[in-house]
Amino acid sequence: MRIVKLWVAVAGVVAVATAQTAERRARIDVISTKVQGAVNPATQSIQATATLEFTPLDANVQTITLDLNDALKVSRVTDDKDQTLSAARGAENTIRITFPTALAKGQNSTLRIGYEGRLAGQEESPVFGIRFAAIRSDFAYLLYPARWFPINDYTADRYLGEFTLVTPQGFRVVGGGLETFANDPGGVAWTVKYPQPGFGGSIAIVKGEPQRIQSMGANTTVYFRESAGMAKPYAEETAKVLTYLTGLYGPPPMTALTLVETEKGAPAGYAAPGLIFLSPGTIGSSVNPRGLANQIARQWWGISTSASSRNHLWITNGAARYSELLYLEQSGGGGVFEQEMRDAYTEALTIDQPPLIQSARLEDYSPEFWALTGGKGAAVFNMLRMVEGDEKFFATLKNFLKQYANKSASTEELRRTADQVFGQDLGYFFVEWIESSGAPEFKLEYTIFRTAKGFRAVGKVVQDLDTFRMPVELRIETEGNPEIKTIEVSGTSSEFAVETFGKPNKLTLDPSHKVLRWSPEIRVAVAIRKGEQFAEINDFGEALKEYQKALDVSRNSSLAHYRIGEVFFLQGNWQSAANAFREALSGNLEPRWTEVWARINLGKVLDVSGQRERAVNEYNLAIRTKDNTQGAQDEAAKYLKEPYRRAISN
Repeated sequence: MRIVKLWVAVAGVVAVATAQTAERRARIDVISTKVQGAVNPATQSIQATATLEFTPLDANVQTITLDLNDALKVSRVTDDKDQTLSAARGAENTIRITFPTALAKGQNSTLRIGYEGRLAGQEESPVFGIRFAAIRSDFAYLLYPARWFPINDYTADRYLGEFTLVTPQGFRVVGGGLETFANDPGGVAWTVKYPQPGFGGSIAIVKGEPQRIQSMGANTTVYFRESAGMAKPYAEETAKVLTYLTGLYGPPPMTALTLVETEKGAPAGYAAPGLIFLSPGTIGSSVNPRGLANQIARQWWGISTSASSRNHLWITNGAARYSELLYLEQSGGGGVFEQEMRDAYTEALTIDQPPLIQSARLEDYSPEFWALTGGKGAAVFNMLRMVEGDEKFFATLKNFLKQYANKSASTEELRRTADQVFGQDLGYFFVEWIESSGAPEFKLEYTIFRTAKGFRAVGKVVQDLDTFRMPVELRIETEGNPEIKTIEVSGTSSEFAVETFGKPNKLTLDPSHKVLRWSPEIRVAVAIRKGEQFAEINDFGEALKEYQKALDVSRNSSLAHYRIGEVFFLQGNWQSAANAFREALSGNLEPRWTEVWARINLGKVLDVSGQRERAVNEYNLAIRTKDNTQGAQDEAAKYLKEPYRRAISN
């Protein structure tokens, strides 16, 4: 049983992009994109013409490069005088268009690009292993990351969008904008217009009527096929999330959302203007509040306000992740938030380079990309909250979203907003956490003195980052109630002195783990997380190395032993798997589910080796834990009735 939180590692979101080539593109600004075409579900194909109105941002532009899915063949490209232009395929999923004469900077120009091809879902995706477009016989989805129409400066260049697609009778187009339709010789012509510049063009083509559900004043339209029975619970949860996030950030760009089910192989979730696409696995048999909150938050973070370039995607990815955790906190309590935040910090520390401001260097959809922009991005927002305080922090976010609504924004613009709200220069914070890499590991030294009024703790904090400067909480355990003080930690050595009434018994720096930092416990968690990432891509050798690093720090880590057992189990190394699961049971049993699942997997190993009586004993011991994490009780009961049988590969 694998319990790994991978939502952000596989979720499809507005922040997705493909690694760009080193070639420098001529800079243009696309003002509007109009697509007119027809989709044929029978042949799983599309034929379309895209009209782009754009302005050169550089002088003497003669060749421009646009993104377009490699599965689509360009038939003709013309300018505003209907002259045919030269067009050729460039690097992956790009086309290069050359004009007969150079275009003047700032002069509006028009391109018409005709193209066609099959998007059956088997083509190589712009992001390996994730399907962003597929035309089926009874439904289709065409998402922005698929580059199913020509795109400039992916995820950064906002445009006014208008999309008209002709479908056979019985289908309808759902696009999240202003939707109209008209009869057409080929069936029905559906038009979707987006009133604000953004990243429109993520389209669903569906059959049948949706479920329209009103809850808490929110109207949600749901197009679920396999998961139709989950429409009402998801609509109700959508209303809860919208209500909560509206309280934080103000009204969303669109108050009525549409939820669309995609298919296996599609991104777990993808947010578009007014639309949330969810895969069947994400929808599941119970509501996934984590994934839903993350995607709905992107109506503000990524759709209304977007990153000005990939180097600033930490703002939208990090804010969406942080919004997800805030929602889990309000529904599950502060203890849930603290644990979830610690998980995000662990994820953030799995990658040391590059700094956040250079995240464009990372491969998209890689664990490193999401650990940096999502995990560390959320950590940065949490630490900014600690520095500013709740009132000013949430005012910063709200003001930022208001000021840059329907615009792109950069890290510098976020910093200026934070400075204005906080009333102080926060440049040091952004230098440390955005422009620099690494995290501190604190060493605390102190001495207690008696004074006329009580006691004084005098000491120093040592860490190895020259650029580090943060206010850090200091918890003082006394004979009475503990006291919380805040001290300034700056540079590699910071002295402090604090007064207390009661006699201090113990001082703990950053007791709530609000600072992104190293500690022995965190080193164990990070090594295990890295191992899980390797195991996800079946690199079991590297996974075992990381799990061993965790054991080098903490020999009794049940989770590290369990993960090692899991790898050996997958490899069919039964004795080594059994040994590792036994070690897990002899360890610290953290997290608690390691006990029940170590018992179950040990039972499976014994079943494979023909020791049914001993296997049954392990399954019974699993049931006695009463731990039903990820359906553990049902799993144990299943193999009590019938022995586990391994799959035999040919």
